Amino acid sequence: MSVPASGAIDCDVHPALPNTQVLLPYFDAYWKEHVQMRGLDRDNYNAAAFPVNAPINGRPDWRPEKGVPGSDFAMLQSQALDGFQNRFAICNVLHGAQAILSEDLSAAFCRAINDWIAAEWLARDPRLRASIVVPMHSPELAAKEIERCAADPRFVQVLVWEMQELPLGRRQHWPIYRAATDHDLPIGVHAGSSYRHPPTNLGWPSYYLEDYVSWSTGFAGVLNSLISEGVFVEFPRLKVVLMESGVTWLPAWMWRANKTWRGVRAEVPWLDKSPADYAREHVRLTIQPFDAPPEQGQLQRIIEEIDCDDMLLFATDYPHWHFDGTDALPDGLPDALVRKILVDNAMKTYPRLS
Repeated sequence: MSVPASGAIDCDVHPALPNTQVLLPYFDAYWKEHVQMRGLDRDNYNAAAFPVNAPINGRPDWRPEKGVPGSDFAMLQSQALDGFQNRFAICNVLHGAQAILSEDLSAAFCRAINDWIAAEWLARDPRLRASIVVPMHSPELAAKEIERCAADPRFVQVLVWEMQELPLGRRQHWPIYRAATDHDLPIGVHAGSSYRHPPTNLGWPSYYLEDYVSWSTGFAGVLNSLISEGVFVEFPRLKVVLMESGVTWLPAWMWRANKTWRGVRAEVPWLDKSPADYAREHVRLTIQPFDAPPEQGQLQRIIEEIDCDDMLLFATDYPHWHFDGTDALPDGLPDALVRKILVDNAMKTYPRLS
């Protein structure tokens, strides 16, 4: 394992709201009164698939003395930005706002979060950028929020969960992709769920092990949907970034998707390339967690099977427990690929970084 060179672009760090009360100044008068009247400001809706105080919510050395991991700006600045000498870091706020059943309330929370991250984090360090949090189950309101936030060039991506009410390729979501494409914003698909449906094909799991391992199959479903429904045909400039998806499942998905497409391609006549080719052109994956095999030869074989040096992006996943600390890159990666992972691929994926 190795530490990245200075100047890397971290594509996935996670600031966390210390509490809901910090959002109150960023709601308009109606929603501020609504939130206080219902007592919503007394709860914290930071997204987590496990109990708030569970040790796995954050690495021990990246936990503040008080509050939730990721809520201390000075710690993130010192440990994630200065510690890795990053040129940029993209903030992805994981919050239950995107899962609130009321579309209007969800949109109000998303607006407040976007204004909060801009004022309280982006304004305090020029190395920080952010993703736009949107109410995904209301494409019209989500597109409206993208249009609003796109005026600020520090927003470089649109953030959604991998598992939604509907598969991400469905045409109901296309207004979101159209707005994102119009403003050179990739769609960042992060591990997790709105929990409208069980996260596994067999129903609700009993243990975190089941839930966590199922995420990679969820990401495979995302690719199946986006490609089969023709999203990349309709939006040929769109890029999609899979965050915390793992990497080593990708070659097997490519092989199976291509094999099946050859047999049923008449069903999707708009696809003039194989699923793997669409993925290589439009899809990027953060390397944390990589799920690297134990031997360098196996890792090199996976890289060869992916057959595209443009797909992988550097990320620390700060401050979550999945990260390998200063061991940020798997050993055995070619030097030319390391440079692309750390810098070049992100600059091509996120036009607004330029």
